[in-house]
Amino acid sequence: MDIPKQYDPNKAEDKWYAHWMKQNYFHSEPDDREPYTIVIPPPNVTGVLHMGHMLNNTIQDVLVRRARMQGKNACWVPGTDHASIATEAKVVQKLRKEGIKKSDLTRAEFLDHAMAWKDQYGGVILEQLKKLGASCDWERTDFTMNPDYSESVIDTFLDLYEKGKIYRGVRMINWDPAAQTALSDEEVLHKEVNSKLYHVRYKIEGTDDEWLTIATTRPETILGDSAICVNPNDIRFTHLHGKRAIVPISNRSVPIIQDEYVEVEFGTGCLKVTPAHDENDYNLGKKHDLESIDILNDDGTMNKLGLHYEGKDRFVVRKEIANELDELGYLVKVEDHINKVGYSERTDAVIEPKLSLQWFVDMKQLSKPALDTVMNGEIKFYPDNQKNTYRHWMENIKDWCISRQLWWGHQIPAWYYGKGTEEYVVAKTIEEAMVKASEKTGKTIAAEDLRQDEDVLDTWFSSWLWPISVFNGLTDKGNDEIKYYYPTNDLVTAPEIMFFWVARMIIAGFEYMGEIPFKNVYYTGIVRDKLGRKMSKSLGNSPDPIELINEYGADGVRLGILISSPAGNDLPFDSSQCEQGRNFSNKIWNAFRLVNQWQYKDIPQPEANVIAIEWFESRLNSTLVTINDHFDKFRISDALMATYKLIWDDFCSWYLEMIKPGYQQPIDTKTLESTIQFFEKLLKIVHPFTPFITEEIWHWLRERNEGEDIIISKWPEVKGHDEKILKQFDAAAEIITGIRNIRKQNNIANKVNLDLSIKNNGEHDSTFDAVLIKMGNLSQLAYTTEKIPNAYSFIAQNSEFFIPFGDDIDLDAERKKLEEELVYAEGSLNIVRKKLSNERFVNNAPEAVVASERKKESDALSKIQILTEKLATLAE
Repeated sequence: MDIPKQYDPNKAEDKWYAHWMKQNYFHSEPDDREPYTIVIPPPNVTGVLHMGHMLNNTIQDVLVRRARMQGKNACWVPGTDHASIATEAKVVQKLRKEGIKKSDLTRAEFLDHAMAWKDQYGGVILEQLKKLGASCDWERTDFTMNPDYSESVIDTFLDLYEKGKIYRGVRMINWDPAAQTALSDEEVLHKEVNSKLYHVRYKIEGTDDEWLTIATTRPETILGDSAICVNPNDIRFTHLHGKRAIVPISNRSVPIIQDEYVEVEFGTGCLKVTPAHDENDYNLGKKHDLESIDILNDDGTMNKLGLHYEGKDRFVVRKEIANELDELGYLVKVEDHINKVGYSERTDAVIEPKLSLQWFVDMKQLSKPALDTVMNGEIKFYPDNQKNTYRHWMENIKDWCISRQLWWGHQIPAWYYGKGTEEYVVAKTIEEAMVKASEKTGKTIAAEDLRQDEDVLDTWFSSWLWPISVFNGLTDKGNDEIKYYYPTNDLVTAPEIMFFWVARMIIAGFEYMGEIPFKNVYYTGIVRDKLGRKMSKSLGNSPDPIELINEYGADGVRLGILISSPAGNDLPFDSSQCEQGRNFSNKIWNAFRLVNQWQYKDIPQPEANVIAIEWFESRLNSTLVTINDHFDKFRISDALMATYKLIWDDFCSWYLEMIKPGYQQPIDTKTLESTIQFFEKLLKIVHPFTPFITEEIWHWLRERNEGEDIIISKWPEVKGHDEKILKQFDAAAEIITGIRNIRKQNNIANKVNLDLSIKNNGEHDSTFDAVLIKMGNLSQLAYTTEKIPNAYSFIAQNSEFFIPFGDDIDLDAERKKLEEELVYAEGSLNIVRKKLSNERFVNNAPEAVVASERKKESDALSKIQILTEKLATLAE
């Protein structure tokens, strides 16, 4: 066979992915096999492949490919999320460039533009995943706004509303002024920022010169103040109970209220209460029946209640009002201050707390089964410590604000009649709404009398149904697919969406299927650069995954991203890891070329080859047990490293060297057959990690693989292994290393034959002697009961090994070298013993440091003994 000298990943990857697709290997239908199901965390339709996607989807593909080889009916469902906020922002931006304002369009016209944008750009990331080798069932590709899926979302809203688990009410919510929509708590990122703390004084009403001082980071909200609050037990302010204060600039009179919410020792002991712009203030306002004064427009500018600042942005006003307060004598001082500020996860705008009429899910009613099932281990988290984070959130769960002030998404199926929004019905269609409204009012309500709620549902309200709705489990609960594929097996996701998605999917699973949606959750870490920063396009520290694939091959990138990514731990990534992955692929290719070029004959099998085959058979099976255990415990990176070492170290560096025939000599057919069988098993084991090169070599390897592709070959079965021969090899490897070290230290060429004498002190086993002769290039291997004079020597496994000097050895130079080493070793011993004789050091130094010094002492003593014995063997 004319095998290329170098492996070309670009040609192989396109060829084999097209072949797999043509053979329909990725598609799954229910049958009598055990199902193995994964649903992809649906990327946003606005998304393009980034390093986090690479990590997440590589892990999923590894799991799916292995399950397929285990004979399971593997089904990996891909799809995308409509991403309400992000997509609407993209569409609005596109329209603006075309000179079109959203406000100039009807809702239907805008949605036509949005869907056209989605059709053009929404599938980019899925196409990119194919370059990675993702073996998704592309025929099952879903989208959270597909008709059937959308129907399941609306049905869920209707069902929860009928059960009293969805309600509508005025609450303090998180408002995104950039997207102009409400957000749930989970969509807010809290960041530490450098702020200013403004100390402002309020005059006590009816006095000439009596003041209270408050401290705030948001002086613009002063115009919305409804009260000043002090602790009732704070004796500094007892005389002010029942009095009022004057709000600066607005000159409004507000009450001075008392509440133990204010900590006596915190700050000035006085708190300004702005119910419309702070959740805690809102709660105080409700408790004390305070007025709520909303001073902000939806876009973050001041409204008319902001007085002469009307129309100006909140942050502009913050600076200007501070200057005005100073000019009017109200500003006491300004301090630098670090505090946490909420930012929109989608737009990165600073969040404003806002009183708003929204739709909510009562999560407390729904959450208990989802908490219990994780804490009792029915659903397992990897790593397990993520359970604590999950428990804390679930035990302190808040109601979920599910309405969004957008057009792109699932429009809320509520229908208003009358002038305002107080009178409404919840119905799937306008026809059903007409009937319900007519029954409710006792009047005939026509279609033109109804207005559907303008808001859409939170994107996560659709994606929490993902494991169910991709199999039509809500619209057709009795279908064969939901019964076969649900619950799914494994979920691979990021810990930052544990509450957005994982917890809610578990809640939905119990609510609608009566059971868990998946059995295992593998949390990936964050991909970071060498400086520890999260990789992002804005920082410019994230490589383009497609460019990495073009440079290093998909297999190289897959290995690079997995090689140091334990579950839950962040991954410090550098492109050199992809180079290491590519080098591994090349190592496999070169090993294949080496084996393939050997000539073979039906000749007697050398003893060294017999031993080598017995050893590698045990090594392979022993390692396979370890690899399977790693997979079972979702230690994917460990499974890769065990595979890597088995191929690179055990097979390439040791086994092939053991059985390699001499120059221009043939190999025996038995050894070659065993070697090819080993190679096939190794290719199967590494296939989930490196699918392309393994398929390529599989078809080159021998004719019998022409009718079967490795992607559907059987995962190797574990057979018994001999621990004794593994230990014997370890001893032999130490001896071979000793021989090689003597060659290296004394510039003895590998082609020079050596004699080796072994003084067996009871532990040396002769099983691998034939291997020692071959790999050590020995002309003679003999046993002795005496030390051999005029010889290089080393100790392994408590036995001594001697290689006689050659005729050209300079005994005086050798003796001098040994004497110099002995002096150095004795000097090192003296330094260590001086430390260990110091009681203060021994008693006060960390235990590990003292133990290290004692180890140095022991090593120095052993070195001195060996050097002394070597000198004694040199003839005078």
